[in-house]
Amino acid sequence: MAECNHDCANCSSKCSNPSPASLLAPANAGSEVKKVIGVVSGKGGVGKSLVTGLLATLMQRRGHQCAILDADITGPSIPRMFGVDEPIMGNDYGMLPAYSKTGVGIMSINLLLENNTDPVIWRGSLIAGTVKQFWTDVCWGDVDCMYVDMPPGTGDVPLTVFQSLPVDGIIIVASPQELVGMIVEKAVNMAKMMNIPVIGIVENMAYMPCPDCGKKLYPFGEGKTAEVAAKHGLPLLAQLPINPALAAACDAGKVEDMVIYEITDAVNAVLACPKKEIAE
Repeated sequence: MAECNHDCANCSSKCSNPSPASLLAPANAGSEVKKVIGVVSGKGGVGKSLVTGLLATLMQRRGHQCAILDADITGPSIPRMFGVDEPIMGNDYGMLPAYSKTGVGIMSINLLLENNTDPVIWRGSLIAGTVKQFWTDVCWGDVDCMYVDMPPGTGDVPLTVFQSLPVDGIIIVASPQELVGMIVEKAVNMAKMMNIPVIGIVENMAYMPCPDCGKKLYPFGEGKTAEVAAKHGLPLLAQLPINPALAAACDAGKVEDMVIYEITDAVNAVLACPKKEIAE
């Protein structure tokens, strides 16, 4: 038999060429998660955690059991937003998530620290490993939809999540600035490279209503997000206004008290997102 030259595309041999082994990590034995949705952004400060919280809140209100895996290890904000601060407990299966007042399951590094203001000064590999453990070592129970709130960029944590978790799709969060085109394109291209479907784009801080006449004001200029979404064939799922009442509610741990109608189409898109087929 001729020696293999590893040029499979031009080879006439019928030998079997095994596919690369899957890097998916097994879910915890006490978990049954039906859908996993990543919430990503190309840069920080665009409101990714806020969008995650609003998506989970509305879906939970509709009767779907939701959970949030807070993968933003060095900048966690989900527990504060939901008013959750009790320490994490465990059972024979592993760690148990904390639960918000409406029943959203939450796991975040801040719930494992002695003080929630303690900094997490870790290298990327340790941070990525912790995120993976939040999937394998946490007994999530029965979950209809898990949102993974990821740190900005295309580094270790997004790579670990895309490779280790059965992500069914992602929502990209952007802001109105002109820079959004390049930032969104980076996130879209990473998703394509990792074979992760992009559900759509949410533009945060899109405008603010005038308190006197209700006219839309654009303090950052009218966003180019719709043009970017159209360029990539993606739906613009929501344009969220600047809302001081919402910001105050998040600071007070009461995001679940807010009703934000603008996020409705994004929730509908998540519900319609098909379960991704995972090759064995």
